[in-house]
Amino acid sequence: MLIDKIGIDAGGSLVKLAYFEQGKIHTKTFSNQEMDNVVKWLSFLSPNAELYVTGGKARALNKLSSNNCHLIDEFQSVTTGTKYLLKEKGIVNKEFILVNIGTGTSIFHVTANSFERVLGSGIGGGTLMGLGYLITRKKDFQTFTQMSSKGDSRNSDLLVRDIYYPEEPPIDGDLTAANLGKAHLYSDATEHDHLASVMQLIGETILLLASQVATRKKTSQIVFIGGTVTNNPVLKDVLNRFRDMMNYEPVFLDKGTHAGAIGALIEI
Repeated sequence: MLIDKIGIDAGGSLVKLAYFEQGKIHTKTFSNQEMDNVVKWLSFLSPNAELYVTGGKARALNKLSSNNCHLIDEFQSVTTGTKYLLKEKGIVNKEFILVNIGTGTSIFHVTANSFERVLGSGIGGGTLMGLGYLITRKKDFQTFTQMSSKGDSRNSDLLVRDIYYPEEPPIDGDLTAANLGKAHLYSDATEHDHLASVMQLIGETILLLASQVATRKKTSQIVFIGGTVTNNPVLKDVLNRFRDMMNYEPVFLDKGTHAGAIGALIEI
């Protein structure tokens, strides 16, 4: 079947692609270190397809590809793609907070007819890859997610109850007082524990920022997308864990990693 249009989000770590085939959206992912393979795959799939490209590496891909490329606004693409995926999931909400956790993190306030990028943070997937390497000397994202699932962040994080021990703390003793704050004190903590603590650091930091935006904008639904949260149950658990305490409604999208590529695909 002829594929005449492909949406691409060429980001800081991953190149995400989306295209329609037989009425359904299909997706594919490459490392952004594999640009030559991306170009080869595009030539194999559909050498004459129009490319609608967004993301920080969009111009780099444009220079490599012989396809006709159209550069699309990154923020517009990711919000448009998220709205499409929410509708596909049966969620119709005219206003929400969008948290895109990629290499870094962007936080948007999205309404029916507009969007605003409110905040950004250098905490994200790049943090996981960098600290994960320093802890383990490994470089694989899935290795870090698997290792963190076997760890206990309480062996690496300094908790409120650790500070107040043996007295009773005035607030929940299981709250984090300092991320990785016990890593140098507890010699029995493992690499798995430290990686679990890194996930806690990323999740807690992003959630605190997102909840502040949600409070300011007076909306409770927070939609989490991006390559860092996809197939990452430990991070999802952190982002879910405080919903009663902080009064927010988390939403995770199956194709959230590809929201920008999907938005670029359907934008024009």
